[in-house]
Amino acid sequence: MRVVYHSGKDSEDSHSPQQTNANQQQGNPSLGLPIKSSSYKATFTEVQFGPMRLYEDQLQVLLVFAKEDSQSSGFCWACEKADFSCSVARTPESALECHLQKHHDIIIIDHRHSRYFDAEALCRSIRAVSFSENTVIVAVVKRPEREESSVMPLITAGFNRRYVENPSVAACYNELLQLQHGEVRAQLKLRACNAIFTAVEQSQEAIEITSEDQVIQYVNPAYESIMGYQHGELIGKELLEVPKSEKNKPDLLDSINSCIQMGKEWQGVYYTMKKNGDSVPQSVKITPVIGQGGKIRHYVSVNRPLNDNNKTDKSCDRVQAESQTDNQSCKHKDRRKGSLDVRSTTSRGSDGSSQRRHSSMARIHSMTIEAPITKVINIINAAQESSPVPVAEALDRVLEILRTTELYSPQLGTKDEDPHTSDLVGGLMTDGLRRLSGNEYIFAANKPHHLPSHLSTPLSLGDIPPRIAQTMENEESWDFDVFTLEAATMKRPLTYLGLKIFSRFGVCEFLGCPEATLRSWLQVIEANYHSSNSYHNSSHAADVLHATAYFLCKERVKQSLDPIDEVAALIAATVHDVDHPGRTNSFLCNAGSELAVLYNDTAVLESHHAALAFQITTRDDKCNIFKNMERNEYRTLRQAIIDMVLATEMTKHFEHVNKFVNSINKPLAALEESGGNGDEDSVKGILTSPENRILVKRMLIKCADISNPCRPLELCIEWAGRISEEYFAQVMQLQACSVDSRGGGQIRHATVEEIHNGVCM
Repeated sequence: MRVVYHSGKDSEDSHSPQQTNANQQQGNPSLGLPIKSSSYKATFTEVQFGPMRLYEDQLQVLLVFAKEDSQSSGFCWACEKADFSCSVARTPESALECHLQKHHDIIIIDHRHSRYFDAEALCRSIRAVSFSENTVIVAVVKRPEREESSVMPLITAGFNRRYVENPSVAACYNELLQLQHGEVRAQLKLRACNAIFTAVEQSQEAIEITSEDQVIQYVNPAYESIMGYQHGELIGKELLEVPKSEKNKPDLLDSINSCIQMGKEWQGVYYTMKKNGDSVPQSVKITPVIGQGGKIRHYVSVNRPLNDNNKTDKSCDRVQAESQTDNQSCKHKDRRKGSLDVRSTTSRGSDGSSQRRHSSMARIHSMTIEAPITKVINIINAAQESSPVPVAEALDRVLEILRTTELYSPQLGTKDEDPHTSDLVGGLMTDGLRRLSGNEYIFAANKPHHLPSHLSTPLSLGDIPPRIAQTMENEESWDFDVFTLEAATMKRPLTYLGLKIFSRFGVCEFLGCPEATLRSWLQVIEANYHSSNSYHNSSHAADVLHATAYFLCKERVKQSLDPIDEVAALIAATVHDVDHPGRTNSFLCNAGSELAVLYNDTAVLESHHAALAFQITTRDDKCNIFKNMERNEYRTLRQAIIDMVLATEMTKHFEHVNKFVNSINKPLAALEESGGNGDEDSVKGILTSPENRILVKRMLIKCADISNPCRPLELCIEWAGRISEEYFAQVMQLQACSVDSRGGGQIRHATVEEIHNGVCM
């Protein structure tokens, strides 16, 4: 090891402790002193600081001891063992001179003997040097004989740490390692912040940083210049104390706060008020910064003024409205590029001064009405201009996809991979519409939907026979066997299971209807399911109702839904396939059935299920479960039921799934990754927004509708056999009518196993 001693003159080399005590060391190997190294090599350690990569050079250590003793020798040996560069100074003057030359990372000052020099005065002198703020200074103090003394005088003098004397090389080595990975590493990152602040100070965009309580902590010179404030006029003030422009939409500020407080970025147009009272439209991006404890600790606002010659107040108002609407869902922004100028992302009119309109009709014609997809395409077009060729080509492909009309339609693999599955699943996922010429097969002639004769003697929940009640004892379990109930009730499981589940959820109390009305309603709904269908019968409805009730009891679902949502889900599950003919939408459309004509070949069966359910419910007061509801509440409930029933249409499957994943799954996953899993407010904000509650309800009934493959194996096999049988019946009718349900492929014979693998309705 090479130890450099400083005595106030030019530095000179001296013998190390190994050389001066060589005989002692050789005679006492138990001291554990390190073997002398012929040379040291500078080492660099990579330190990651956020997105910034730093390099830590070999640490420079300065020992300030008036005389050599075991403590100073212990630190010398520890420096060699840690591969740190070590210098020794005997006087305060030589210590200052040495520090001015080498800018040490660590300075260790002997505070035990005040008769040689004043250690605290030396520390204050070092701190007076401008670049010493990132230096870690340690005071070596005597071991206390009685009561522990206060460290406040040391902290006041500028010391970072206190070391109670211990000449052991191991103790000194451990102290140096703690300093390296603690205070020294922290000071390295603080030094890097100088570069970051320099970049922020030089930025032409106005930058404002606030605390989690929205107290202003920093504004850069560009912000001062644009807004007309001085630095001292803003720092420490709450944002609420800064005057706001009246040109912003009334609820825009609430929309921004609700977005950023959930940890999401907000970007849009916002009017800010300058010190002189002028309102300035700015393109604003506000980013929450996660800190200690996974909580939001700062908000960073980057503002860019919009050029007046390209932006009129009216166009800014429109952009602001669009920004507010787009950000209500709090989508994550693409952080690969900086904020884009609004001029490059939206199509606007030309120079306002040369295009002034004086008539209302002219103003109407000058308005630009854009769909959200148009804005997305414009943003991508703008990004292409400054992108490398490979990225621009990839964006071309993205634009091709976005310009299609079937963004959420599935793209199955080639038929060579699994032709049977592709045929069968493809038939379900597409409308399969084929225009026919002549000899259209008219399916399902109009038949009246009558009330069953046994409605006059409805059963009550207390009157359920014991053998039926026994089959429903485990109805709250996922392993519930609906086929046992089907056999016990003579193919009327929906009425009995409905009575028990609706009672458990308090549906009668919510609707304000007697239990007799509910019983009548369940019976009339079950009577309109076709018992002749192998699959789409009242047993399937009971199975879906059971799965829906099971899902409603899950904690995350209960967090998201209100009582009216639960009631809507149970009713929708009960009626979701009422009067199902046992044929697919594709078959009905290609056969030219009256239902397909009535509903314009669009969601034919689902529309029929929802419409018929309300028709037969409101036709007779004996089964009208809605008759006592308040009008507005009924409209809300009706809309929710219709929406859930329509969501079971399989052609919209991928659209619903993608929306659910992007609006709920991904934000929740991002919240968990950022350490905010315990933040109940953020989770609740995601789950309870009106748009997301609709998605949860849609996904809930969709999962319940196709849940039978997840049931116990024996139940799954039974359901698979039933759907295969029903599908084969359709194939046989197709052959008889010469109609292809897929609208193009040849009819072929498939095995039961093939349909098991490919069909799920």
